[in-house]
This record gives sequence, C-alpha cells and structure tokens, in this order.
Amino acid sequence: MSIDLSRRSVLAGIAALAPATHALAQSPMGLARGPVQPTWQSLVDHYRYPEWFRDAKLGLWSHWGPQSVPEQGDWYGRFMYMQGHPVYEHHLRTYGHPTKSGMMEVMNRWTAARWDPDALIARYAKAGAKYFVSLANHHDNLDCYDSRYHAWNSLRVGPKRDVVGTWEKAARKAGLKFGVSNHAAHSWHWYQTAYGYDPTGPLKGQRYDAFKLRAADGRGTWWDGLDPQQLYTGAHAVLPNGIDTIAAMNAWHDANDGQWIETPPPNDPGYAAKWLLRQTDLIDKYKPDFCYFDDYELPFGPIGLQAAADYYNRSIAWHGKIDVVLTAKQLKPYARFGLVQDVERGFTDHLWDEPWQTDTCIGDWFYNVARLNDKSYKTAEQVIQRLADVVSKNGNLLLSIPQPGDGSIDGEEEKILDGMSRWIAVNDEAIFGSRPWRIYGEGPTKLQAGMQNEQSSGMFTARDVRFTTNKGALYALFLRWPRGDVTIEALGRNRFADGVVERVTLLGGGSVAHRRDPRGLRLTMPANPGNGFVPVLKIEGRGLV
Repeated sequence: MSIDLSRRSVLAGIAALAPATHALAQSPMGLARGPVQPTWQSLVDHYRYPEWFRDAKLGLWSHWGPQSVPEQGDWYGRFMYMQGHPVYEHHLRTYGHPTKSGMMEVMNRWTAARWDPDALIARYAKAGAKYFVSLANHHDNLDCYDSRYHAWNSLRVGPKRDVVGTWEKAARKAGLKFGVSNHAAHSWHWYQTAYGYDPTGPLKGQRYDAFKLRAADGRGTWWDGLDPQQLYTGAHAVLPNGIDTIAAMNAWHDANDGQWIETPPPNDPGYAAKWLLRQTDLIDKYKPDFCYFDDYELPFGPIGLQAAADYYNRSIAWHGKIDVVLTAKQLKPYARFGLVQDVERGFTDHLWDEPWQTDTCIGDWFYNVARLNDKSYKTAEQVIQRLADVVSKNGNLLLSIPQPGDGSIDGEEEKILDGMSRWIAVNDEAIFGSRPWRIYGEGPTKLQAGMQNEQSSGMFTARDVRFTTNKGALYALFLRWPRGDVTIEALGRNRFADGVVERVTLLGGGSVAHRRDPRGLRLTMPANPGNGFVPVLKIEGRGLV
C-alpha cells in the first residue's frame, strides 16, 4: 500500500513528538493495541525477561550490508566522504570521486553472490548459537528487507533479495530464535558528510553526490524511480562553503554531525515518524524474537517508546505474553527493567541481578580484509573466555561474524567457528540453560566496566575462574588452562562452609583429584592436551548450589 509520507509522516511526527504521548489505541501510526503503553513506567511494569533468552546465552549476528562490499571495515558510508581519511583514499582509487560515485553506487555492487544462508546457519548452530540476528539496516540507511515504507531496500538495490526474510526462514528452520537489528535512527546526522566537499585539491569546493542528486536525475539509470534524498536523508547539517583545510573540515563534522544523539533532525519532524513506520513494518513482517536498537535508551523520545510498546503488544498477540527481547544501551534507572541492556564491546565487573547482553565482533563490524591478512581476528579461545565471563555475570554474548559483500565467510573465520564448535561439543552443559552462582568468579584480572573497552581488559590468567550452575551442579571455568596444582579459593571452608564437595570431573576428561581445606578447593589438573582452552570442572555435592 502506498503512503503519502510527505504529508502523513510530518503530521504523525509532530503528534508523536508532542509533550503528551498518545495511547496506542489513539495512535495515527497503526500501532498494535494492547496493555503496554508508550511510557517507561508501562514498559517496566509489563516486561518480563523470557526464559528462552536466559537459557540461550549465545547469539550469532550477521552484521552484513552494503558497507561490507569495499572490505574496509566500519562506517564506510560516512568516512568515504571525508577527504584525508583512509576510506576516502580507498574509495577514490577503487570507485572514483564521491562527487560522481557515492555510497549509492557502492550499494549497487552488493551482490550476495556466494551467500549460502542455510549452510552458515548450520555452522553457527554447531558453534553454539541459540539465536541468530540479521542486520535490518545500518546508518547507511538501506533497508535489507522487503520494506514497505522505504524504497531504498535490498529488493530494489544490490542483491535484489529479501535478506532479512531469507535469514529468518533459515534460522527458524534450524530451530534458532530469530532477531533483527535496527541502526537507522542515526542515519540523518551520520550521513551529512555526503553533503560536503573536498576542502583541498583539484575538486576543492565541489559538492559530493548527496548534495546534488534528485529523483529526476535517475531517469534511464539503474536507480530510475528512486530519490537519493530519501537514502541520504536530506540536508540536515550541511557543511558551509569556504572550509579549506582537512583539519577544519574534520573539526566541523565532529562538532556538528558526529555526535551520538537520539533526537530527530530539528528541521524534519517526519524523519522520526518514518523511522517508526519502518520499524513497525519490520516487526510485523518477520515477527522477530529479538530486536537490537543501536541507541542509548530509545531513539527519538516518545517515538522510541511507541516502537517498544508496539513490539511488546505484538508479542502478547503472538504468544499470549511478552516473550521477546528488545535491547538498548546506557539505560538509566527508570528504564532498567523495561528493556534488556546491551553493553557494546564491553565488560562488566560484577554479577547483574537481571539478564543483560554484550555484543562484539571477531573483527570489525563490517568486513575488513585487513583482519584476514594480518590475522587479527579474535581467536576461538578469546571468544569462549568472553562467553564464560559474560554468562557467569548473568549475561548473553551476541557475536558477529563479518561477511564480505558476496556473503561468504573466509577461512580464518571458519577456523574460529570450528574451534568454538569443538569446545561447545564438550562443555555445553556449563553454558546453555545455566544460571549464575552466588559470585561470578575469582582471579587477578580486573575488568573495566563499560562500553567500548575491550582493549583495556588485559590478558586472562589460569587463576581467573568463572562459575555457573546447571541442574544442581556447580561449574568452574578456567579462563586459561592451569598447570599442575591449583586452588579455587571461593570453595574454601573459610568462605563457603556449608557445601560438601563429593565429585570433581573435567568435562571431556575424567575425575580430578581434589581436597578441601579452609583456604580453598585444591585440585590437580591434567595437562592441556595441546589445543585445549577454557577447561571446565563439574563440581557436585551437597549444598553447593
């Protein structure tokens, strides 16, 4: 069904951004009716963490879209318009100058020619994934699905396929829960570099493609019938004329369009309303069990609350209860129990009361061939260390495996997944369906809590231990393989007097000699078989859990 976005979305946007938020039943946006209202208090009052999510522990993410095509890593669609940036230089050499060959031309090169979603899903499930997440759109503003309200989508541009819908069928066929990620709330400021120009050089001052192109310019081209302004989001913060150094240009962008904000463009109230239409369409079409917002709390104030309430009310209609997960970041106390908090590329230093998630990637979010060439991916051992640490603190790990534009994965990524699969085959009972113990663990490595701090974590040692419980047993996961005699201090009689240790077994091995005294549970660990990592002890006895 067509919709007059130029009128209807503006009116709806103004209404949605008004100080008073309307109830869903009164909404002009066709949102789902139900008991959940678009307020933080209502989200908190109604939300319950699904048991499937608490049991799942590990999700795999296809953070894949047109920015994967150049194989240069993250934020290609922004950096390619910033003279002096390595991505700009790559674009100039590979595709031409951004006055004539912009991000939309890169999008049309997204082929997915070697994409085998069923084979990839089977590999991910073998590596332990219990839910799978498909990127629905990124800051580059292309919807990777059969989008009803946004013509710039993957059925018309690039692979000419419903990427999200294809992933959804493959994931559900394999018995996985299915999720989507929505990053488009930030497109309007992220893309403003596309309206800029080179401050130096032979094309100094000539505006890039987004500034010039309109729908009429597409007649007879591959994008005939599409409006580039709908892709590039419109001129919301345009670089002024006269900037003549790269440093000044970068400073202007940092100050004016490079901030991470959750507000709509001040001169375009319809933008946020159209985002809501796209979001509810995505939820309605694919009925995801999981939705990731790349936002601090919710985007666009009241409109984000409407999106959350709509999702929860749809879940009640589908399942008879709220049985879905909606994640966001940096939740303040009033929002804490209304969503699942996501800690991007970060750690926590304590055991959480409620379920949470960290998301990370084995390399860059979008495929970067340099990671393959210099072998700088996270190893399987590092991934499992991270999984053990997160699960011990009541969290889940969402892990991205980057794909180039053709949709394949490279040989190094296959090795990482194979290493994860071997570990999961032996140690799955310590992870899936588990719950935290009374403390998360022990050891000398101190983790800095917060987002974007993976590089500050240091190296785990053989004295770093994490605990989980499952079906009456206690599990101790050593983040590095210990040599010889080791002690788990948390199980000493001085610190834990009530429990009785009766059996200790190395998963995938045999019984482990042990004795207990006031200072700890003393163990004699078998030698590392050569390629083992994160050994797991199953500790059984009375009163341990």
